[in-house]
Amino acid sequence: MNSMPPIPPEQSLIEYPSDFPIKIMGAMHEAFAQTIVEVVTLHDPTFHAGKMEMRPSSKGTYLALTVTVRAISREQLDQLYRELSSHPMVKVVL
Repeated sequence: MNSMPPIPPEQSLIEYPSDFPIKIMGAMHEAFAQTIVEVVTLHDPTFHAGKMEMRPSSKGTYLALTVTVRAISREQLDQLYRELSSHPMVKVVL
């Protein structure tokens, strides 16, 4: 996988460090939320479940999570997005 070239700080749309929300959707499963907390904590040790919002779909088939991470670099966010996107329980990461 080719990584994107670094963006100079003055051209970044994100100011680091900052709180950054990420939306994650997956099938409703009793371990989904805890699994996502564990993945996110690997990339942001300050993250905890209190920084996560949960919303089930209207039929209860899916669970949407919004996690707010402390973003310290583009590399950190890229790695987190890659890990979440490739996780077998995750359907969508925004």
